[in-house]
Amino acid sequence: MSFEAAPCERTARRGGSTKLLMQLMTLCFLLACVACTPPRSSRITIGAKNFTEQVVLGELLAQEIEAITGEHVERRFYLAGSYLCQQALVSGRIDGYVEYTGTALTAILKQPLPPVGQRDAAAVFKTVQRLYAQRYQVRAEPGLGFENTFAMVVRGEDARKLGLKTISDSVSHAPAMRLGVGYEFQERPDGLRGLEAAYGLKFADDPRTMDLGLLYRALASDQVDMIAGNSTDGPIRALGLVALEDDKHYFPPYEAVPLFREDSLGRHPAIQTAVDRLAGKLSAEQVREMNNAVDGEHRDVAEVVREFRKEKGL
Repeated sequence: MSFEAAPCERTARRGGSTKLLMQLMTLCFLLACVACTPPRSSRITIGAKNFTEQVVLGELLAQEIEAITGEHVERRFYLAGSYLCQQALVSGRIDGYVEYTGTALTAILKQPLPPVGQRDAAAVFKTVQRLYAQRYQVRAEPGLGFENTFAMVVRGEDARKLGLKTISDSVSHAPAMRLGVGYEFQERPDGLRGLEAAYGLKFADDPRTMDLGLLYRALASDQVDMIAGNSTDGPIRALGLVALEDDKHYFPPYEAVPLFREDSLGRHPAIQTAVDRLAGKLSAEQVREMNNAVDGEHRDVAEVVREFRKEKGL
């Protein structure tokens, strides 16, 4: 005796077959996509953040690698900040870029700041180097020779009139001074609040926050009396400004160090040759001059870097 399946059972069977067919079609589609995905570029790709100094340093790495290999290096510059550079590095969209050890320690690796006065550059570098290798298979190479730390900057005439050489010198004058800062400096753990606490700084009003590119213009036009800039910013020299010494060593070290994927170093030995040749070659003053040549004199970045390499015999 035969029994015909109930309508609901037949529907379930048809539904199951349809579902299986759809799964197989999806799998085939995904396999086709993988097969059609272009392989990772055989060219070396260098990244950089979206400000002048980073583009200068990225161009320096690229030109040095090109000089060794005789091959074109891809440039992916003007990436918006450390987070995007880190994501590009980890995902393999770039092979390397230049980062600053203090930023790497706090913003990327999320490590606590060492106590004020114990922020040793060598210790910070070792921590950064170890954690990048452990977490990301990225090698932090020896530094390029300079730091780009935060700098409290005042007009040259005010520094001379008030006898300002260090941040401590400004403490007694701060209640009459207007402060200008970038948005990030006001929020980050190694920024404004910690600085005020470390030095006992009390300014006239809450700081004026603005885009980094406007800070020097505001200082030069007497809209503010002190700004939180960077020690290698070109306008410091171009406008005759003074960066006050961090005499209590509040800011952590911000050594400029190349970061490269370990697999990229394995595939392209020329990268290691290039970073070895550049290690320790740049001073803060030289970087400041190149930054100013680009920003202040409106010269081409590639030309400025070629001139520097020629002077260094590279």
